[in-house]
Amino acid sequence: MVFFIIGLGLGDHLDITVKGLEAVKTCKEIYLESYTSILGINRQKLQEFYGKEVIEADRECCETGIDQILENVCADPQNNYAFLVVGDPFCATTHTDLFLRAVKLGIKVEVIHNASIINAIGCTGLQVYRFGETVSVPFFTQKWKPYSFYPKIKANLDHNLHTLVLLDIKVKEISEENLARGKKIYEAPRFMSTIVAVQQIIESDKELGLNAIDEKTKCFGVARIGFETQKIVSGYLHEFLDIDMGAPLHSFVICAKELPLIEEEMFQFYRNNQQKID
Repeated sequence: MVFFIIGLGLGDHLDITVKGLEAVKTCKEIYLESYTSILGINRQKLQEFYGKEVIEADRECCETGIDQILENVCADPQNNYAFLVVGDPFCATTHTDLFLRAVKLGIKVEVIHNASIINAIGCTGLQVYRFGETVSVPFFTQKWKPYSFYPKIKANLDHNLHTLVLLDIKVKEISEENLARGKKIYEAPRFMSTIVAVQQIIESDKELGLNAIDEKTKCFGVARIGFETQKIVSGYLHEFLDIDMGAPLHSFVICAKELPLIEEEMFQFYRNNQQKID
């Protein structure tokens, strides 16, 4: 019995590795994690490609149902199971926690890697080794505006490092009002755009008084990386308040203060072209 944690890459059903696909074919049950990211295709398409049922592991499953899944695996040592992850395993704490829980139960775990936004962000032409700490920007609400991510951006800038900014997604969320009423009614999915992210970044800088960004701060907006419709745009921070990157998923990069020649050339290339890269 093996419990596979398999990265699916960033685009569609064809991005799984040969090794990952061969592992899927051996599994009795296959779970698709849909909490931390989404694929460019639906679950039905995956099922048709694998020739097997794919069970959605949404936020509720990932937060409260993992123990039951692992108990089922332990009780069935004759069969393999798979947990599919968009991108690469271990790029989210959720997957690390799953790995540790399984190992502690004595389950044999095999991890099969794939591309993720962490390494695919190199498509901007920025050198991956020049990135500092990655930050996540959550949706602000009237009552909740966590600015805690912003000092990390400033620290990266102070060390002349780029910052990869991951943008919030809300899938199968229940509103505070419905939670208070005990109603299990899910809100429509929401995916943060680069426009909203930049608005919140500028607000954070102003509220904290850090003055880490200005009109000369160079940035990249990327959308649907790994999809056929992926888009890469470079520009100055405030310009992204008016740049529509289109359909999700979006990510954002705040560049280091100084760019070596090759990175500057790539910045100018995407600034001058602002085109879809096929």
